[in-house]
Amino acid sequence: MNRKTVLTIAGSDSSGGAGIQADLKTMTALGLYGMSVITALTAQNTTGVYGILDVEPEFVAKQLDCVFQDIFPDAIKIGMVSRPDIILAIAEKLREYQAQPVVLDPVMVSTSGSRLLKEEAVDTLCSHLLPLAALATPNIPEAEILSGHPIKDQEQMEEAAREISRRFGTAVLVKGGHHTSDADDVLCMDDKICWFHGQRIENPNTHGTGCTLSSAIACGLAKGLSMEESISRAKEYLSGALASGLDLGKGSGPLDHCYLTDRRNV
Repeated sequence: MNRKTVLTIAGSDSSGGAGIQADLKTMTALGLYGMSVITALTAQNTTGVYGILDVEPEFVAKQLDCVFQDIFPDAIKIGMVSRPDIILAIAEKLREYQAQPVVLDPVMVSTSGSRLLKEEAVDTLCSHLLPLAALATPNIPEAEILSGHPIKDQEQMEEAAREISRRFGTAVLVKGGHHTSDADDVLCMDDKICWFHGQRIENPNTHGTGCTLSSAIACGLAKGLSMEESISRAKEYLSGALASGLDLGKGSGPLDHCYLTDRRNV
């Protein structure tokens, strides 16, 4: 049996709610075969990130070689990449293997507020990885950094999406989850704007939402769906994972990635 494959390039979350673990759970729940290249080990839980151990870029490159030379992925999702030399190693391999489509989640700060991308790495991310992406999925704080402008309303979300898309030559989905009244996201692709509306779900447990959404979008693209359909289905999956109401941990807990296959009542 053939099954579509997705590669996640990201950091490991020891609490299982974000990063590599969230990505692989999402891919499995959506029926795809997930593979991983780990860029960093993190000591974290729902209350914060307490340590980061970066993987050396040579070993990141070796992981990528092993994946691309054996099971070539139908789509790639990139999450936490904290150092310039790791970013350069990933970009080099993506170009070498002409790997596409790439969904880049420019992870800069965790849900708990811990900085995950070193400041000196932002420029490298912008110059080497963003231009290789089919889609970038910044939240509002990340979009403010990438666009250089504050974002206070939906008009400014559109402006930021256009600015980032034009500057880096990629489609951009600015996520509105940091607004208090809605969960509307805006896509700029080929200089056209498309809104994806969502109802805010009252759930304080949002650890790993960005990882989950970007992975779910990559799953749609791996299946051959359009960008718009991939985003729409990913938002539907994320909403279900939030609405399921999983409540674990003492801080901002994880989503219920497995709600589609829940067998607790069987």
